[in-house]
Amino acid sequence: MRQKYRCRVLSSTTGVLIALGVAFLIIFVLSLGLGKYAVPAKDVLNILAGKLFGLEIIASPVAVDVVINIRLLRILAAAMIGGALSMAGATYQGLFRNPIVSPDLLGASSGAGFGAAIALISSLNLFWVSIISFFTGIGAVFSAYVISTLIGRRHANDLLTLVLTGMVVASLFTAFTSLIKLTADPDSKLPAITYWLMGGLSTIIPQNLFMLLGSLLLGMIPLFLFSWRINLMVFEDEEARSMGMDVKKYRVIFIVCATLLTTASVAVSGVIGWVGLVIPHIARLLVGPNYKKMMPVSLLLGASFLILVDDITRCAFSSEIPLGIITSIVGAPFFILLMLQKRGVRNEA
Repeated sequence: MRQKYRCRVLSSTTGVLIALGVAFLIIFVLSLGLGKYAVPAKDVLNILAGKLFGLEIIASPVAVDVVINIRLLRILAAAMIGGALSMAGATYQGLFRNPIVSPDLLGASSGAGFGAAIALISSLNLFWVSIISFFTGIGAVFSAYVISTLIGRRHANDLLTLVLTGMVVASLFTAFTSLIKLTADPDSKLPAITYWLMGGLSTIIPQNLFMLLGSLLLGMIPLFLFSWRINLMVFEDEEARSMGMDVKKYRVIFIVCATLLTTASVAVSGVIGWVGLVIPHIARLLVGPNYKKMMPVSLLLGASFLILVDDITRCAFSSEIPLGIITSIVGAPFFILLMLQKRGVRNEA
């Protein structure tokens, strides 16, 4: 009986992954054709096959230029950032045993925003904006961890200390960013900083994509390899230790990986909220709380979701809208519905 149940769960999870994988590919191809200059899906497939396998491309030069040189880079970035933020959010929610935790809990987004503000007010190019924001984001999380470790020696609850310290550090970097905006030139620098902080993919360059890919591989691979240990982190520290787990060691590993995913994403796209908060909840509804299943589902869901949101920002209005605005408009009501649904289930129980 138990073996039959295990096979049924395994097959259902595989079915969800296959369905999400097919949906992602369809969204990816259709998105390459969407825009002010529409390209039919068959032409998109022909262009991609021609570039990948050296086949003859039967499409206009304009269509090839639009798909390969304009849209492909942006949509690849959207997929990677959406998947990264979703996995980071899922990791933080398990690590801190709280379903309403987001990837910027320890100040990664605030630190990255501060670094971007410094780079923009210094008139640096987009590549250096991404590099500086990446390292300041990591620096913010590192500061939160070091300070919480020092405080934690006199405090009984290490996890609570880390959360509170992260909130303080995030608030501090937000204040620094506001100070930079206050002193920025209101005609040129201030609009650039404000627009960057809203999030967007219109300024993606190839160097950004390589930096993003490297950081995401460093962050995602350990999370996939050790995802089953996040299941143990849901328990209290004493219980996890009794199961033979080195809690402090793996907490550091998970924080480092989630921070890499978050800071790399924010450094390239600006601050994009709600993805890392909402998508893990949907993944949990689809396959349950087992992180071995949740991680790949969160990856595919987040990638598809952000591509769709980017399609809206590109196509729905006459001028492009920042990604962060659309994710907030879509994410906030959806999250409220999720919470209401869970409350209804608990009341029925």
